[in-house]
Amino acid sequence: MDGSFRIGRLFGIPILLHYTFILVIPLFAWIIGSQITLTASMLNEIFQVPVDTSLITSGFIPYLLGTVVALGLFGGVLVHELAHSLVARYKGIRINSITLMIFGGIASMDEGVPDPKAELPMALVGPLTSLVVGLISSGLVYAVPAVTTSPAIAGVLIFIFGYLGVLNIILFAFNLLPAFPMDGGRVLRAWLAKRMPLHRATKIAADIGKGFAIIFGIIGLFFFSPFLILIALFIYIGASMESTAVKYSYLLQNVTVGDMMSSPVTTVPPTLPVSQVITMMYSSKHLGFPVVERDTLIGMVTLADVNRMSSIDREAMQVRDIMTRDPITLPPNAPVIEALKIMSARNFGRIPVVLDGKILGIVTRTDIIKVTELKQI
Repeated sequence: MDGSFRIGRLFGIPILLHYTFILVIPLFAWIIGSQITLTASMLNEIFQVPVDTSLITSGFIPYLLGTVVALGLFGGVLVHELAHSLVARYKGIRINSITLMIFGGIASMDEGVPDPKAELPMALVGPLTSLVVGLISSGLVYAVPAVTTSPAIAGVLIFIFGYLGVLNIILFAFNLLPAFPMDGGRVLRAWLAKRMPLHRATKIAADIGKGFAIIFGIIGLFFFSPFLILIALFIYIGASMESTAVKYSYLLQNVTVGDMMSSPVTTVPPTLPVSQVITMMYSSKHLGFPVVERDTLIGMVTLADVNRMSSIDREAMQVRDIMTRDPITLPPNAPVIEALKIMSARNFGRIPVVLDGKILGIVTRTDIIKVTELKQI
């Protein structure tokens, strides 16, 4: 994910931090620290254990505790995402990374078309792990008196363990809401997918998720909660994107790039003046051409390549001066979904189809959209 940097590996999985994580920790620390007396009273009511506030309310200690609790919460989120990832890996799914960010954590995996049999345990294990972490933290609250006889130190430990226990149990309950693409929504989709095609199950789960997002957004506006509004946007956009992705995967699951490529392809030689390429783009309405020399593909020249040069420089340039060398290509038997993933990840508009070094055709984003529309008839 853009804006992330790696901090290490766990079980062979790269762990990344998004820049929003660094921004949200001080915010959480301030919120927790500024409400420490109220929170201590709440924990006293929940656990029926006295919380000494003499130390936790003095000086800068409230904000230090806020930082500890915030980091502990994200530690619980990391364990939650690790549980998802380890079950996914057991099911044969490749895990690329886990990223901690403002909304929690995201496990990046090469899942392909979701398998309901694999998705159900994957979705359930995360919330259940949060519940276990919450129960263990809550249990430690009652163990504190046996560890220390100092009421002030006991107050600090009870505050930390109690707060983390409550937060992780809330995380468990919140994630089980059927608000796709959250875990509860994925459980719902896995259950529905046993009774209907996957793309229909995804659409129903996504529509329910959008409904929850609208409710969260209204509540966030009513109570002036920017964080809840951001969560609503995250759920709504995530549900829409995943529903669209599954629809494409379902409709194009047996289609190869060879089935939809445009052929024959208009190519250009590397010695062609850039000004003539621009003329070809105007006349053909195509914004990219393969560059071929001696019947071998050596590059791609696109409108983006042209725009990188000033209008004055273009006059003296040939295609070889601005083309993208060693372009990504696909064989004709490659699934069209693979082409779509590459286009989305790299913001490409077209990919040449090559066999034994010879260009057979070209597949474009527009071709994929048109075929998808036809498949829906």
